[in-house]
Amino acid sequence: MMMSLNLKLFIIIIDLLIIIVSLKSTCANGNSAWPNRASDSDHGNYYEKRYEPNWKSIDSRPIPQWYDDAKIGIFLHWGVFSVPSYAGAWFWYWWQGPEPRPEIIEFMKKNYPPGFTYADFAPMFTAEFYNPDVWADIFKSSGAKYIVLTTKHHEGFCNWPTNHSFNWNAMDVGPRRDLVGDLAVAVRKRGLRFGAYHSLFEWFHPLYLQDKANNFTTQNFVRTKTLPELYELVNTYKPDIIWSDGPDGPDTYWNATQFIAWLYNESPVKDEVVTNDRWGNNGIMCHHGGYYTCDDHYNPKSLQKHKFEDPTTMDKKGWEYRRDLQLSDIQTMEEVVALIAQVVSCGGNLLINVGPTKEGTIVPIFEERLRQMGEWLAVNGEAIYASKPWSHQNDSYNPDVWYTSKKAENGYDVFAIVLKWPTTSKLLLADPVPSEDTVITLLGSSIPFKWAHSADGLEINVPAIPVNKMPCKWAWTFKLTKITN
Repeated sequence: MMMSLNLKLFIIIIDLLIIIVSLKSTCANGNSAWPNRASDSDHGNYYEKRYEPNWKSIDSRPIPQWYDDAKIGIFLHWGVFSVPSYAGAWFWYWWQGPEPRPEIIEFMKKNYPPGFTYADFAPMFTAEFYNPDVWADIFKSSGAKYIVLTTKHHEGFCNWPTNHSFNWNAMDVGPRRDLVGDLAVAVRKRGLRFGAYHSLFEWFHPLYLQDKANNFTTQNFVRTKTLPELYELVNTYKPDIIWSDGPDGPDTYWNATQFIAWLYNESPVKDEVVTNDRWGNNGIMCHHGGYYTCDDHYNPKSLQKHKFEDPTTMDKKGWEYRRDLQLSDIQTMEEVVALIAQVVSCGGNLLINVGPTKEGTIVPIFEERLRQMGEWLAVNGEAIYASKPWSHQNDSYNPDVWYTSKKAENGYDVFAIVLKWPTTSKLLLADPVPSEDTVITLLGSSIPFKWAHSADGLEINVPAIPVNKMPCKWAWTFKLTKITN
């Protein structure tokens, strides 16, 4: 019955109730509704801790080693937008936002009755085939080391039974279960890390729109919605990553540094948690926070001074599952391994997204790609996991070769990831300088490789290898030991 109400009116009513509850809590405690100053006894005194609520202090925190070593993660965009599964996760905004798209308006006219609202999609978000253990098995087989699930996208629908979004969450409508908690348990049983994507803002939330109209000089939405949700997520699910997104407004409006200082100093995940850089639209992204994402599909193809992550998609056209998906829209395995080689060579992690269906399944083409990725990493993982950038990233002569390195007993081992198998009996690498003791092997193979050093570079003799003797199907890694540079 509630879902038939006009959505905006419904949200206004609910959030007025939330404000009343929050104000009562504030009056009872004699404090603000969330920790943002030294006197907040519930969350400790920031100013006596190692990290203070300013970017200089926060940026001084090293990236936890587990994240730098992991290299590969799986991103999951899943929510009410998975019901129309058309045009993108921004479907609602492009339908009823300030600049609606004609093709989406036409799509709704053709397929849904007059008066149909976005809220009416929520009961159709059924997730009846959602089996977190099946998902976790796929992710484990992919070779990924961490998972980042959309806990709430810009539509505002929460995938967990939150106390801060009545009847617009996965326990009250649609799946009727805790989608976040169930997946967190499943992936951790398999030794994977769990991350929580969370949108700071919501397109059509009246309190957010009011704050925005006030030029972000008021913080009603932040106090009663955004920060209570973030604290709830951290305390309930103890995520290893907080993947913040969608900031329209300065970091000071979101109280970003106060929250991150609490996260690093007092939270139950303070020693292991990792954050990204999407905490405000005032020059924060790509400059402040844990690791940098800078933009979607961020693949700089050059060495970066700061740890970064490339959030990209298995479907080249969308983050969520699309019913009109075509095979040609999917990244090929050649493209996937090229992304891995390029991003890791330059010091980054690859976070590759697949969109589950509204029923709660990972479609076979996504599952196949993920399992193929794991097949490749099973052979070539030595060059990826816990690797470091080398002095060169992309070979100066051969653009299809990318380098990584690892500290060895005597210096460093260098890994040359070759995206295209050489068409002649020689592979020329311009940058590595071998020593008399250099040994060259092919990961996954016991075949010895002879080499010579010339004025042009390192020449590797490549014998004819039968297809059934090749260690993998896509991209091959030569391990070079005792390189002098």
